[in-house]
Amino acid sequence: MEYFGLTDKGRVRPTNQDIFQIEAREDNRTALLVVCDGMGGANAGNVASRFAAQSFIESAGDALSGTLDETARQNLLTQALKQANETVFSLAGRQPEFRGMGTTLVAALIQGDCATVINVGDSRAYRFDGEAMHQISEDHSYVEEMRRRGKITEADARTHPQKNLITRAVGVEPYVEGDLFEVRLNEKDMLLLCSDGLTGMAEDSRIAEVLANAPTLELAGDALLQLALDGGGRDNITVALFTLGKKQGV
Repeated sequence: MEYFGLTDKGRVRPTNQDIFQIEAREDNRTALLVVCDGMGGANAGNVASRFAAQSFIESAGDALSGTLDETARQNLLTQALKQANETVFSLAGRQPEFRGMGTTLVAALIQGDCATVINVGDSRAYRFDGEAMHQISEDHSYVEEMRRRGKITEADARTHPQKNLITRAVGVEPYVEGDLFEVRLNEKDMLLLCSDGLTGMAEDSRIAEVLANAPTLELAGDALLQLALDGGGRDNITVALFTLGKKQGV
């Protein structure tokens, strides 16, 4: 298996509130990927994303030492999310400068060819099959809920003035529920976790084109970053990539 991640503050934001972490054990083909996009002001957003990612990894890290079935993987990620939420919410309540902070979170636990994904907010998980992007997660946002109800089109959703209004986040309430998804990965598939700094600047078809043509995951990540920057880079940009097999050259 191969994996790669990067994060960048973009062209507009003064600081980077995004963070990613990747933990892996190649001997049993197990990996844990997490992407968080903080909110609540520059300093508070940094704190929320950092503490959420660290807490999540610490809680779910036991999965790297053994093989779990589907139910156990989902329970593990649910408990890790609970711990991350409690960590951020508690910190926000203790220190006035952190009040109101929160973060999105999308994470994937891969064991063998099975990936279990959990998400809160509008950071996303995708499976790329070599030709097309398949969105795994569903955004928790005001605009996405309107799109799902048929009140606006997908094209309208991309440019809606309230597209960054998140309806669910880690650390804002005492309890948060994450959505869980199970995905079967083929050897040539790629798993992409990213913040909305990428998906807000580039359409899925452009992202797919980059992934199809980059000869390595590192070059794919660099090209996705450049794609978001070329699109305006109006937000922090974070990308985490994973594949079971070696990325083939083109």
